[in-house]
Amino acid sequence: MNTTLPKGFEDIAAYADRWSLGSHDERYVARREASREELKAFYDAILPRMEEILDLADQYPLGEMPEDVANLFYMALSIAEISPHIELYGGDPMVPHAFEESRFVAVDGDVRG
Repeated sequence: MNTTLPKGFEDIAAYADRWSLGSHDERYVARREASREELKAFYDAILPRMEEILDLADQYPLGEMPEDVANLFYMALSIAEISPHIELYGGDPMVPHAFEESRFVAVDGDVRG
């Protein structure tokens, strides 16, 4: 899989292989398998760049992004997946004091984009 990023995003390129994931199911699994430290490192690296990432992604219609821009967009979706775990659950990759997440299956979880 090619997870290159556009020029100017070299500082976060190390996270692309792990977090540039096109489907909800992939992002869900990556979040559950990550450690608190991995989640926090990704969050801290990407969050300051989110406005820039989304501004770039907004220049293209969904489904027509160049691959490198789509990779950034997928990283933004991964941040959306893990942010509550950093901001609300102290970095816990699971949902503390709640139902067992694996019992629920996203109907469109394997849809890319």
